[in-house]
Amino acid sequence: MGYRPDNRLADAPIVPVACARCGARVLARKSSWAQTSVQWDAAALSLCRQKREAQTRSIAGEETFVGCTDLRDSILEAVARGRVPVVNDETAS
Repeated sequence: MGYRPDNRLADAPIVPVACARCGARVLARKSSWAQTSVQWDAAALSLCRQKREAQTRSIAGEETFVGCTDLRDSILEAVARGRVPVVNDETAS
């Protein structure tokens, strides 16, 4: 039995986005207005101001990064400029 290929990236590829505040570059994809996928690498995490300021929480004794509002704003700006498409562009009713 074969595996079904994952074609989600064919509709809207994951694209690089740089944070306007710190310059951290991630890969981002918006499946909908409510869902954003972000791929961080070590370089981006080391540049992120909010990561350095310890915007973290503890889960089972491990530090977990909860996200960066500056990067979120940069991704939304990239969406507004048409650089990051929204796959399902329907707004919630």
